[in-house]
Amino acid sequence: MYLDVADAPTLPYGWSRYAQFTLAVINQINNKYTVRKDTQHQFNARESDWGFTSFMPLSELYDPCRGYLVHDSIIVEAEVVVRKVVDYFMYDSKKETGYVGLKNQGATCYMNSLLQTLYHIPYFRKAVYHMPTTENDMPSSISIPLALQSLFYKLQYSDSSVATKELTKSFGWDTYDSFMQHDVQELNRVLCEKLEDKMKGTVVEGTIQKLFEGHHMNYIECVNVDYKSTRKESFYDLQLDVKGCRDIYASFDKYVEVECLEGDNKYQSEQHGLQEAKKGVLFIDFPPVLQLQLKRFEYDFARDTMVKINDRYEFPLQLDLDRDDGKYLSPEADRSVRNLYTLHSVLVHSGGVHGGHYYAYIRPTLSDQWYKFDDERVTKEDTKRALEEQYGGEEELQPANPGFNNTPFKFTKYSNAYMLVYVRESDKDKIICNVDETDIAEHLRERLKKEQEEKEHKKKEKAEAHLYTIVKVARDVDLAEQIGRDIYFDLVDHEKVKVFRVQKQMPFSVFKEEIAKVFGIPVQCQRFWLWAKRQNHTYRPNRPLTQSEELQAVGHLRELSNKANIAELKLFLEVEIGPDLQPVAPPDKTKEDILLFFKLYDPEREELRYVGRLFVKSTSKPLEILAKLNEMAGYDLDQEIDLYEEIKFEPSIMCEPVDKKVAFKSSQIEDGDIICFQKSTPIDNDHQFQYPDVPSFLEYVHNRQVVHFRSLDKPKEDDFCLEMSKLYTYDDVVGKVALQLSLDDPSKIRLTSHNCYSQQPKPQPIKYRGVDRLSDMLIHYNQTSDILYYEVLDIPLPELQGLKMLKVAYHSPTKDEMVIHSIRLPKQCSVGDVLNDLRTKVNLFPC
Repeated sequence: MYLDVADAPTLPYGWSRYAQFTLAVINQINNKYTVRKDTQHQFNARESDWGFTSFMPLSELYDPCRGYLVHDSIIVEAEVVVRKVVDYFMYDSKKETGYVGLKNQGATCYMNSLLQTLYHIPYFRKAVYHMPTTENDMPSSISIPLALQSLFYKLQYSDSSVATKELTKSFGWDTYDSFMQHDVQELNRVLCEKLEDKMKGTVVEGTIQKLFEGHHMNYIECVNVDYKSTRKESFYDLQLDVKGCRDIYASFDKYVEVECLEGDNKYQSEQHGLQEAKKGVLFIDFPPVLQLQLKRFEYDFARDTMVKINDRYEFPLQLDLDRDDGKYLSPEADRSVRNLYTLHSVLVHSGGVHGGHYYAYIRPTLSDQWYKFDDERVTKEDTKRALEEQYGGEEELQPANPGFNNTPFKFTKYSNAYMLVYVRESDKDKIICNVDETDIAEHLRERLKKEQEEKEHKKKEKAEAHLYTIVKVARDVDLAEQIGRDIYFDLVDHEKVKVFRVQKQMPFSVFKEEIAKVFGIPVQCQRFWLWAKRQNHTYRPNRPLTQSEELQAVGHLRELSNKANIAELKLFLEVEIGPDLQPVAPPDKTKEDILLFFKLYDPEREELRYVGRLFVKSTSKPLEILAKLNEMAGYDLDQEIDLYEEIKFEPSIMCEPVDKKVAFKSSQIEDGDIICFQKSTPIDNDHQFQYPDVPSFLEYVHNRQVVHFRSLDKPKEDDFCLEMSKLYTYDDVVGKVALQLSLDDPSKIRLTSHNCYSQQPKPQPIKYRGVDRLSDMLIHYNQTSDILYYEVLDIPLPELQGLKMLKVAYHSPTKDEMVIHSIRLPKQCSVGDVLNDLRTKVNLFPC
């Protein structure tokens, strides 16, 4: 049996339709045995028919007892739904549905479904907008109201999916929390409580209660005497049993079920003693928005684990809580209020008890159209998908050859509703209200519009990126500002220099005019050097641009930069300053001239700074420029100085002494090289510096690490910070910590490493001298941390590690009690040693 496209031979070129369809042969005696098969297909001119080569056996069709052929007639049904082909890579939720989704941070789909549900309660959204916030608030700091306002605004006006990081940061969550699934009901309650607290004293005070708060009455009524005890309680949501209940009404019946207190379970009344009584719950009033938590997860005592209840559980589109003469209502309830509700949202969990995926079906305007909010994607759905397919239970697959003796295959449906939101019919117009920009604070609109404009600007830049290139220009002033402060190795951090975004076709001469405007340096006083990445991974100015290169476009220089193994166009602007402190034309450079950069080290201050650059002849010797270097340093011209060449710093420091009597060329010194120098230290000098020369200082800088120490009792709070070398031994580290804590014995300090993924201390502490270096303490798999946890012990750690903790239970012969004592003893001790220790320390036994 096949489904075919009408007039298939005359279909126009390129015609296609995607269809889901069901074909059926109806059983006219018992519809239960109707043969029904469904499939889907992309119909086009080449494949205009689709169906089943073997639909059902003719022997069954012709058998008059089967019920398919009656009075020489069979009934064949075809149900066809033509759908759009959805390309989810190109799918535009806003364009297709008018709504946008929320981005998943890792495991935040449960939160996304709840936020979409709350957002689509317009009265709630309007109240959030009217919460007082100021333009000085930051969404990502501690302001949950502003973060939620920002999120709702973006959901309302953005054209693409919205991030939730600002909101989760306002919850105080770190990255680890975003990868953990939290309890949805708990999240809902905490969020509402925080908003309720922030609404106090404002124009929207009491909104949470008005929307979600209902009341029920717990009662105990004696059977044989005139006594009744009642207690009124409020609720924001109701937890309904799924197990053993076929639908919502069965759950409400169970909720208000009367428990008889009799026999050993009689009620102790204040006035009449033990009495037979009835105990139960009745509702005083229901809220306008009724949130029902379905108890899909429960603890299985037999298996000692949590399990998910996938039983079939039905819920209606219209919920009548006044049914059967208001059997759910207490005598105090206002019977004039009609408790008829319509379904607004169905929150779904797909998966098992240990994980899965969450999404929501929502009717934003309570119309017939449902929408599925699945993280970033929003799609239109029909009522059947939103309701019946979320009941859970089992689904039958019809056998290939159905008959009276065939048993259909059944499988459990693991996607089912776990939370329902109903809106009271009489309050529908008030709750599903209009929310527009007039409800949003001016400062919020301005800030979010500015964010949107910046986003559009970045989007435009990205689209036009192929037409532009980035030029990073470093100058002497950048080197002087950074060396010894931001950086110690190489010459400059190119991420912190002036950046120009220019068209690739711009002539370099025009670019130089732009430089003149920005830096105030005349074009004739500018000379640019190309940087090169060397094999030792350092970046140095390699050569100046030639006149012919300066006549090219900027894009051509970008290609030269690529050839020099540099991803971006980086230039060094050489500027010479004359006697009047004004820029002058740079000197001509011959092949023998070498451009060198100089750093000065002061071991007393442990300070390294940039002092300038010089052109030297490759055939000259360092001795010839010593006077000039002393002048640059501010020393006496005859001061003895030592020179070192900074060669590389990764993976280890290489800084070699320079022979002052050997020519630069012979020492393989070339353009862009760095020379560090310092005052020569006399051999007989009694004063010793911690880092007496350039290599030792650079070695220290290369290995230094600021470590954040936290008390193991307060693992979320930094206690103090210490600057240490990654090469410190275990004893060095605990010695520094003991000094910080004013502790005489460093061996009483025990350290624990940090887990970079859980953001928690590792379960096992570091053993005494169990690692060689500080760097080993900070490593976690392939991640490096800067956090260590400490605790101060009663006894030295080496002694503690040699002891065994024992728990001894002592039963007194005279008292009916058990006393538990914990004692520490050497691991090799005997039972006699244990008894002796107990006699001396615990003093429980007679001698």
